[in-house]
Amino acid sequence: MPLSNPKLTITLTLTLALFAVLPVQAQSRDQLLPLPQGMTTPQPPPVAPPPVQAMSPVQVAVEQRIAGIQTQLGITQAQAVPWYAFAQVMRENAQSSDTLLRQRGATARTMTASVNMQSYAQIARAHADGTEKLSAAFQALYDTLSPQQRQAADTLFQQQAAQPPVPNQRR
Repeated sequence: MPLSNPKLTITLTLTLALFAVLPVQAQSRDQLLPLPQGMTTPQPPPVAPPPVQAMSPVQVAVEQRIAGIQTQLGITQAQAVPWYAFAQVMRENAQSSDTLLRQRGATARTMTASVNMQSYAQIARAHADGTEKLSAAFQALYDTLSPQQRQAADTLFQQQAAQPPVPNQRR
């Protein structure tokens, strides 16, 4: 079954991130990073995405998700190192998943049943490995979160888990 549908690819890639952007309580102003001159509202640290013109739709979606989570959790300067590590794992997972799904989509119509199953197994292994890496990076970040940020993160995961699974779209 080909997975070359760009919407499906983006949906599956974002599923690897295991997040939904949800509202949370704001941090106190002195806990956030220093404001650029002339700025009146606190902003979390930037994550340094690749240049927009060089990004695929999957990368754009992941960068939007990263920025949303960063804002929702109110990441502080003290949390920058584990945050950047977590965001990088999200990017790597999305890139890996996107690459595998594109490869599969490009060759699915000519795959034998055996090769099809091997391709599916490769995607499942990449998903499992990526989820383990993401979990470890998130735990390092979670350990640095304030009680309010932890509650926001807990709510984020609880609401994500309560959402129905994305249906498999077939051609």
